[in-house]
Amino acid sequence: MSTYVIGDLHGQYQSLKQCLARCNFDYNQDTLIQLGDVVDGGDEVFDCVEELLKIKNLVTLKGNHDDWFLDFIKTGFHPAAWAYGGVSTINSYATKAGKVPVTRKTRQGYKTSFNPEDIPIAHRQFFESQRLNHIDKNNNCFVHAGFNPFQPFHEQPATIFYWDRILWQSAMNWQTKANQNSEIEPFGIVTKFNNIFIGHTNTMLWGIDKPLKAANIYNIDTGASKGGKLTIMNVDSKHFWQSE
Repeated sequence: MSTYVIGDLHGQYQSLKQCLARCNFDYNQDTLIQLGDVVDGGDEVFDCVEELLKIKNLVTLKGNHDDWFLDFIKTGFHPAAWAYGGVSTINSYATKAGKVPVTRKTRQGYKTSFNPEDIPIAHRQFFESQRLNHIDKNNNCFVHAGFNPFQPFHEQPATIFYWDRILWQSAMNWQTKANQNSEIEPFGIVTKFNNIFIGHTNTMLWGIDKPLKAANIYNIDTGASKGGKLTIMNVDSKHFWQSE
């Protein structure tokens, strides 16, 4: 039994299937921790959720895009007006519901005939059950975006876990200095963890489609919907596999 962590999916179903196949993931024995942002980007969001629901030991975290989608599920209103890849989510669910995915762009965002009732109950429950973070028995921390390293972990507002970039920016700044000075003070963080696994800030921003490590933080959002790849990593060995 192994534990794997996988980055931001953004509707990339074929990439998800490739990653699970390439690491020989066992749907009944292994554990998968998915770092959030299942929706928006690719047109196969529905299929991504269906595949994840097949996994017996699944830990799924809330991403900022997922939070927008959950708002829509609860209220019928999408806070970002379906921008930032949201139209692909409409296309995926409306098509599965047997609707023509009619979408019209207005000054207020995208108008659509798609509504929360088009989403299967199991999928609604999936997004309602996403966690803000996960800490395993080895004190590894998993979170979609990050958190403020200068404040106690459990005293931070919910939104920071799926919107933050302070943690990764701070770690990258520290790592740059550490590469130049081996005697630098350890990375400063109030709440200590063994390793931290994040997504959200994709590595293609640095022109890299492989996971990046800074301090004890692994960024495995390798830009699956940004011209990069989807990455799945063994939490213990740190060996990783990627989609094409």
